[in-house]
Amino acid sequence: MAHTEILLLKPVDGLGNEGDQVKVRAGYARNFLLPRKFAAPVNEANRKQVDALKQRRATRENEELNNAQELGRKLEKAGLAFAVKTGEGGKMFGAITASDVHDKLVAAGFTIDRKKIHLFTPVKTLGRHEVKVKLHADVSVDLPFDVVSENPIIPEAPAPVEVKQERRAPRKSYDKK
Repeated sequence: MAHTEILLLKPVDGLGNEGDQVKVRAGYARNFLLPRKFAAPVNEANRKQVDALKQRRATRENEELNNAQELGRKLEKAGLAFAVKTGEGGKMFGAITASDVHDKLVAAGFTIDRKKIHLFTPVKTLGRHEVKVKLHADVSVDLPFDVVSENPIIPEAPAPVEVKQERRAPRKSYDKK
């Protein structure tokens, strides 16, 4: 199998970032990367581009990190509350999912990708919960939120317990006399 070395001009998932020199199959480079301008062949003229690409990548990554840290500070101050319908005893109808958290954050004015919200299991109980929001590879925020009932909770009345007393027959003694 023929391999070729190329310089990446744009980030490619699973392969590398801009400015990286990678070795790939010749067909992948010829049929996919080169026509879409994701990569350029390795030669002396293109090597000069590498320095500019690496510098641009460093500034972009630094800017993304700063933006993620700033957004993380804003998220820590934000308070979210979900009012849900409940039945007897505070049992929730439905659940709070990552999509619900995303919609609430968008309504609060935050622009966050839905895939960055990590709520591993849907919330099915009232009270205070946390969701992890991964904003950057180095920045993640634990965002607390409250789930409250929109109608008053009437505690379930305990069922009356009947107390039955067993009446036992007296024990018989089987001692031989």
